[in-house]
Amino acid sequence: MIHKYKLGGMNIVLDVNSGGVHVVDELTYDLLDNVEPPFEDECPGAVVEKLERNYKKEDILSCYEEIKDLYRDKILFSPDEYEKFAKFATPSPIKAMCLLVAMDCNMRCTYCFAGQGDYCQGRKLMSFETGKKALDFLLINSGNRENLEVDFFGGEPLMNWNVVKQLVEYGRSKEEQFHKKFRFTVTTNGTLLTEDKMDFINREMSNVVLSIDGRKDVNDRMRLCANGKGSYDVIMDRYKQIVDKRGHKDYYVRGTYTRYNLDFAQDVMHLVDNGFKEVSVEPVVTDPSHDYALTERDIPKIFSEYENLAEMILQRNREGKHFNFFHFMLDLNQGPCAIKRLRGCGCGNEYVAVTPDAEIYPCHQFVGMKEYLMGNVDTGEFDQRMKKQFAGAHIYSKTDCKTCWARFYCSGGCNANNYEYMGDILTAHKISCEIEKKRLECAIMIQAAEAMEGRNEDYGPRPQMIR
Repeated sequence: MIHKYKLGGMNIVLDVNSGGVHVVDELTYDLLDNVEPPFEDECPGAVVEKLERNYKKEDILSCYEEIKDLYRDKILFSPDEYEKFAKFATPSPIKAMCLLVAMDCNMRCTYCFAGQGDYCQGRKLMSFETGKKALDFLLINSGNRENLEVDFFGGEPLMNWNVVKQLVEYGRSKEEQFHKKFRFTVTTNGTLLTEDKMDFINREMSNVVLSIDGRKDVNDRMRLCANGKGSYDVIMDRYKQIVDKRGHKDYYVRGTYTRYNLDFAQDVMHLVDNGFKEVSVEPVVTDPSHDYALTERDIPKIFSEYENLAEMILQRNREGKHFNFFHFMLDLNQGPCAIKRLRGCGCGNEYVAVTPDAEIYPCHQFVGMKEYLMGNVDTGEFDQRMKKQFAGAHIYSKTDCKTCWARFYCSGGCNANNYEYMGDILTAHKISCEIEKKRLECAIMIQAAEAMEGRNEDYGPRPQMIR
């Protein structure tokens, strides 16, 4: 299977199963529309006759032989070597947990998927005792996993700051006993950041996610404090301060774009120009009845904007002003392991979320959906049947995914979005799929362009593998 497209002035061909990327000339690009395995000894006469309108016969025949060579080398139309691993997509030890330490928030963001903080379950904070039981549950159910991840989430987790600190201390106290290492992260809206909190976060948190949508008018339209005022002026300087203090430790600023800012590349660049080098601005996923929701009619503009952003990134890189845009970060050389390619984030299997009521859900986006209540850390109950269901939710069990060219990079998309908007974790959310495929095309184009620029040569008639 191949996927071919034109972008950035290049003809790009992705060999889906091998991951090989080729930049080709017009003849190769057009010929690939007309030939596929099994290949004949010579280019079929009908194909030659069709292409002779624009190309010389000898060039067509030569190009056909080159395509056959790439096929024999298994870097074009290569076989699927991954489906055989689907049988190993079985339940795994839990390695990551989202702790909803605060199902409450001091902001009232319009698009909040979590019911503006309380997940429509009532505002509440997690007790230290419940948090301890959650960490114990993770330690006990992590098998031979040495490195464990815990994300303090909300709502706004800084509203329950003392419990956050206590749980970090408790987790650290258990590392030697269980031969584990905790990697703590926190996701915050920034309004409660103080110097002492920044110092603790920078010392103890392996990563910090800082929520901001970009330009002041864009951010303040959707990200409102409880008093109805925008949050931009409250958080921007604090974010600069904490990032400056973090040094080389991981962080990223994370925004959401809606139908109100389909020029979201400007929000990415606004954040970059304010000194942030790790940026994610993601599409809102919500009920299409909302005025700010993204719908199919917005897709052409969204695609165009990702292409604009890709060109901006290339230009910044040429100027030596590199930054990372989360959704264009793509490893074409190695990529994730086979099982990771098949089922993505691992929610409900390797990853779970725990609420202040001690309830266990597949992830934070399933919280409140009682049909996906997996268990309780107070009672020790845990639904192994449901865990097995999520372990088996991979690209070969999702009808639309197993024939999609992007499957090894998106790994079947978000199970929660699939269920919320398509009614089934195994049915892909269409708009999210289309957006993800465009981001992948742009990410591949960036790497192809930089590879070609680095060689400083004409790529000529023979396809060249970029990776």
